[in-house]
Amino acid sequence: MNTPSRTHLVVIPSYNPGPKVYDTVKAARHYWNPVWVVVDGSTDGTWEGLLKLSAEDSGLVVLGMPANRGKGAAVLRGLLTARRKGFTHALVMDSDGQHPADRIPEFMARSQEEPDAMILGTPVFDDSAPPLRVKGRRISNWWANLETLWTGIGDSLFGFRVYPIQALCVIMQDHPWMRRFDFDPEAAVRLCWAGIRPVNLPVPVYYPKPEEGGTSHFHYGRDNVLLTWMHIRLVFGFLARLPILVARIIRRPEL
Repeated sequence: MNTPSRTHLVVIPSYNPGPKVYDTVKAARHYWNPVWVVVDGSTDGTWEGLLKLSAEDSGLVVLGMPANRGKGAAVLRGLLTARRKGFTHALVMDSDGQHPADRIPEFMARSQEEPDAMILGTPVFDDSAPPLRVKGRRISNWWANLETLWTGIGDSLFGFRVYPIQALCVIMQDHPWMRRFDFDPEAAVRLCWAGIRPVNLPVPVYYPKPEEGGTSHFHYGRDNVLLTWMHIRLVFGFLARLPILVARIIRRPEL
């Protein structure tokens, strides 16, 4: 895509993804303009490589974090900068090759049709997906749907999404969490609480093997503890908002 959008951009947070990031960025640029990569303190040489790519491509912008702060922190850096530039929506995708860039136009088109919604990818796994990851996400999905009274979050952890920038920036600036692996589920829940309607679209997912350049920074112990603490916080927030959420559901048929 050569014509730059004035409202929608792709934001790719990136931390030590290895050479796979170059394929990801090139594929994203093939389908959208502009694409921004936020390098989250990477030490694998990809910062320098991405800067070289951006020097040859006016549709690619590379932002840097001085040290690793987590996916949510990197996304927020990109969103705040994009908001200052006048963008209204951002499609966030991973840098490691799991997310299919050819779905970007479909998600952006749906967001342009329904700008008040968030467009959430619902993963369709193949045999490359680690079984523990596939089964374990069901727990987080159940809690996220409880915390929103089953508003319609298809998958709480999947990171291929289009967010309304202003709404998400306000939420993240009001809350000190949502900066690491807890970003995706907490963003979806809190946006639902703010009245942003979820729209779910299926997305095939592929987990590249190590010999294909696949990398993962997910740590089962650390990140599951982080998710548990996140859902404890959200449950208390859910209980405080329960009358509002129930009233919203009651009014829904009248809209």
